[in-house]
Order: sequence, then structure tokens, then C-alpha cells
Amino acid sequence: MYELIKSVAAHWLMPLPIILSLVTLGLFLASRHRRLGLGVVGGGLLLLLLVSWPPVTDRLLAPLEQCYPALMELPNDDSLAAVVVLGGGWQPEAPRSSVGRLSDSSAIRLMEGVRLWRQRPELLLMVSGASSDSTVPAVAKGYTTAAMDLGVPEAQLRLLDWPTDTGQEAQAVRDELGEGARIVLVTSASHMPRAMRHFQRAGLDPVAAPTHYLTQHTPRSTLRDWVPSASELRKTERVVYEALGLLAVRWEQP
Repeated sequence: MYELIKSVAAHWLMPLPIILSLVTLGLFLASRHRRLGLGVVGGGLLLLLLVSWPPVTDRLLAPLEQCYPALMELPNDDSLAAVVVLGGGWQPEAPRSSVGRLSDSSAIRLMEGVRLWRQRPELLLMVSGASSDSTVPAVAKGYTTAAMDLGVPEAQLRLLDWPTDTGQEAQAVRDELGEGARIVLVTSASHMPRAMRHFQRAGLDPVAAPTHYLTQHTPRSTLRDWVPSASELRKTERVVYEALGLLAVRWEQP
């Protein structure tokens, strides 16, 4: 039941379904109370404008992405056990290279993981992630193929192909390395606060290595930087998704 609630919330508490609900409600009300109904429709459209407008979306997303600084070099720490790359998405049947089949976030996560691993090639590179759809091969398998194509020896790779969410990924790493293991954790910057919380609650000692930044850090110099767009709406969806995820962590057992 808990997993069902999480799934429903993740879909229906997103900005677009809420906005569509407001517009639908407003149109219904307008047939009886014209001014009230049009006001609700206008409020829904204004909300759509705000959650897809770059200055707003960057302001919303930046606090998540800036929780942890980028990790330029691995710490000089002999207790490090592995570099862990968390799962994302991929298209296993696409007629592309092993890297090209990975989604944007997955490819960037893996590139960052390999970059850090090359600084200490004696460490394990652990790649994680299954698919919620049992008919789709685990993204961890795609990671493994791509990592080997990028020069990571098979002996240094560890495949965790059963976890379907971040909490399960933390448990899988703990089961593989033992409680208290010190690891470098690679995931998208906006996902890092939630991932760190899961891994710490699992009894691990993670070092954050955020990547795949979505916020803009250059001055807004073109008209495109000020125009609402679907890509900006996805930033807001990411904020809401991670906020719900952080809330869910409080209800989950360590």
C-alpha cells in the first residue's frame, strides 16, 4: 500500500496535473459562477506560467543542487571502498552505442563516476539500478557495458541490478560492502540530498559527488532565457519529486 501511495503521489502531485485540475474546475464553475470560475482558470494559467519560467524554476531548484559542492578530486583517504553510481534510465534496444543508450542523467552520472574512479583505479566502481518494469533490463547492466567500453576493467566493476529505488540502492551497497563503509556517491545534484539521507540511514559513510546540474549559472542574456518552456517545467517537477522523496524518507525505516 505504501508503494502504491508513493507512486500515485509522484504522478498526481506534479505541477501539470494540479494545473489541469484547476483549469477543469474553473471551467466547471464558470457555468454557474462566471467570475469565480474564470478566476480559478486564470490562477491555473498563472501558476503554469510561473512553474515554467526560468527565473522561478532556477530559484526553486538551486537550493537542492547547491546542498553539496562538486567533488573535483577524491579525498586522500585509504578507507574509501568504492565509487557508487546510482541508477537512472536507458533504452536497451536502441540502435546506439553503449553510452548513447543511456539517458542524459545516466550518461552524465556514469561519466562522473568513471572520472573519479580513474583517480583511484584500485577502488571498486559500483553501478546500481533496476527497472520498475520487469520487461526492461536493469540500467546497471547498461552502466556495466558502457563502463567497460570506457576502459574500466570488469574485475573492478560491481553490478547491483535489483534495487528499484534509492533506499534499496543504499541497502544493496551496505550488503555488498558492509555497514560503515566509506564510499563516493555519484548522482544528479538535485537528487543528492535525498540520496545522502538514504545512504546515511543505511549505516554507510557517503562522500557526495553531485553531477548533472540543471540550473543556469550564466547571466540571462537572450530572450530564450526568459521564455517559459517545457524544459523549465521539468525543473519544477524535479523539485516537487525530490521534496516528496525527502518527506517519504521520514516515514521509511532505516
